[in-house]
Amino acid sequence: MAADSNSPKTVTLTQGEGGEQIELPVLDGSIGPSVVDIRKLYGATDMFTFDPGYGATGSCVSGLTYIDGDNGVLMHRGYAIEDLAEKSDFLELAYLLLEGELPSAEEKTTFDNAISRHTMVHEQLSIFFRGFRRDAHPMAIMCGVVGALSAFYHDSTDIHDPVQRMIASRRLIAKIPTLAAMAYKYSLGQPFNHPRNSLNYAENFLHMCFAVPAEDYVVNPILAEAMDKIFILHADHEQNASTSTVRLAGSSGANPFACIAAGIASLWGPAHGGANEAVLNMLNEIGHKDNIAEFVARARDRDDPFRLFGFGHRVYKNFDPRAKVLRQTCHEVLDALGVQDPLLELAMELEDMALKDQYFIDKKLYPNVDFYSGIILKAMDFPTSMFTVLFAVARTTGWVAQWNEMITDPMQRIGRPRQLYTGPTHRDYVEIGKR
Repeated sequence: MAADSNSPKTVTLTQGEGGEQIELPVLDGSIGPSVVDIRKLYGATDMFTFDPGYGATGSCVSGLTYIDGDNGVLMHRGYAIEDLAEKSDFLELAYLLLEGELPSAEEKTTFDNAISRHTMVHEQLSIFFRGFRRDAHPMAIMCGVVGALSAFYHDSTDIHDPVQRMIASRRLIAKIPTLAAMAYKYSLGQPFNHPRNSLNYAENFLHMCFAVPAEDYVVNPILAEAMDKIFILHADHEQNASTSTVRLAGSSGANPFACIAAGIASLWGPAHGGANEAVLNMLNEIGHKDNIAEFVARARDRDDPFRLFGFGHRVYKNFDPRAKVLRQTCHEVLDALGVQDPLLELAMELEDMALKDQYFIDKKLYPNVDFYSGIILKAMDFPTSMFTVLFAVARTTGWVAQWNEMITDPMQRIGRPRQLYTGPTHRDYVEIGKR
């Protein structure tokens, strides 16, 4: 396969030595790798492409998020994640992802107010929670109640109406934190807290999670700032498994609440949304900072099943840019809380070793965002079962933006991957008494 020197760019595919040739167009984005347009490949050659996991397949056109894993770059609508985390807040990022531009002061106020006034959920939804076992996993609850939103908000399920799409998008961004906090409270056997319009997005979430009727609760501003940064850093991450799931579900014309519920189900998988929980499990396995050297040696041994979670990243072959931001936040939270937790002390010791040890440096096994977010959430007293729920709260904004982009894309078709069939060829049916 060779690039054509003429414009527009093409690649030429030859079927066997001296066989028929077909030219395929090459499409360029504004930044990043170009793609070979194979939409006419099957019709011209009677062949599909084969790409398990779609790791080399561009499934859509998107202007939301750009990742350069080799150089540790993450941008939303052209803005570096480091700048957004330092200078913005989560709802401003939500506006940026949905609308394409940063809001003016007036637009920001209007958007924030719209989200604040959509945070309450229908009172009958509390009945749904009572149907779950008291020890149900919070993600199991989230899958159910988010999908059930479509049964309550019929006025925002027409995907062809831009006003209804806007209302549904804002409802989801507003109500997911409320439902997440309700799932947490349900697991504790505590009463639900109603949202408060006087608090910002992160403050409101922490209040709904940790306030109790017996006493006043004042949100720690350092924890609220940390929560906001965690939300920003997890808002969108290009076409990952859960985002692709939302797009695939949405391509059938499913309502937005069902699509986001599908994304939550995909995120629940331990290979996707459970990475920060795996970090805490790993720290528990190590047990004490005196054991770090032994476990690092085990991690170097390919025959040993032990793995270091929270170091390195499938996408980022250099430092995870989100980890740079969250590392500082992590230390601020631990200092502010004065937490004396052997597990967190172990984590800080492991971080120090990873940043200095030549093995980690050579392998580029730098602490990633999951390493720091897991430590922060533990310091805040969230149980590990809530970690993926918090991920879902943040990622809902990205899912909603991706869903909106997909719906308005004129090239969008229902998702229909193909396969390489390896089962039996035609067989004659034999009646049961003759087998």
